[in-house]
Amino acid sequence: MGRGGCGCLPWLLGLILLLAWLGEMQAPSLQVEQYDPRSPRRPLPRGGEEQYIIEDRPGGPADAMGTAFAVDRSGVWMTAEHVTHGCSRVGLEQRGRALEVPRVIESRESDAAIIPRGPRSPAALPLRSGAPSPGSTGYHMGFPAGEPTLVLSELIGRAEARRGSSGIDQPVLVWAERGRLPEGDGTLSGISGGPVFSTDGRVVGINSASTDRRGRILTVAPDAMMRLTAASRAVGDQPVAYPFAGLTDAQERFANWLDDGVIRRIFCDVDDGRGG
Repeated sequence: MGRGGCGCLPWLLGLILLLAWLGEMQAPSLQVEQYDPRSPRRPLPRGGEEQYIIEDRPGGPADAMGTAFAVDRSGVWMTAEHVTHGCSRVGLEQRGRALEVPRVIESRESDAAIIPRGPRSPAALPLRSGAPSPGSTGYHMGFPAGEPTLVLSELIGRAEARRGSSGIDQPVLVWAERGRLPEGDGTLSGISGGPVFSTDGRVVGINSASTDRRGRILTVAPDAMMRLTAASRAVGDQPVAYPFAGLTDAQERFANWLDDGVIRRIFCDVDDGRGG
């Protein structure tokens, strides 16, 4: 059975940063590559019986903002594929501005994307290849409504999601939201591309979509995330993972990663063909 959902993209946030950036940009020069590990002789396992339908935004790609996080200190970043797809320019927030990146590698299997030549980061987040067991706690980090927010969840299990009319079933993990810091109940738009951590301190997926009515959060399955990472050949760091001691510990680490620029806003500019 299909389940309605909304993609995690804000439409009206980050305007000041974006306008300042666009005023300094030249002609589009973003290089986009795509990676697809699927083949008829090597089909990927189905994620689960339940399927979620993620609605495309009417009118297609548009200027927007999401979240990205560092996976290698040399300047390799991960985000959601739908955050970068269709963009003429992509920029990562740095010192109050959007720093343009030259290249994006997008997965055609899942809602994951890698920026291999972004700004350097003082730290990188450790990745996990396997999913935790159902009932496990998850910590989602990013910028819903443009504001740093930590979302607490409980893992339901694996499933599949289809984004709009793409016809591609993407492997996802499904989480039930249990709380937020700071408290709120608005849309999670803007958390797209941010990391979700398991309790062992590793990133177990990328925030992809949410169903506001049902309180579900969909994240890229960890095996799909790791296949794109391996294909990029850009990630060499192997950061040490430290288990979370609880919600307060997760909140403190999130604040430190924000201060250090390990988790940042990411901006998409779509060329509407009108020039200017």
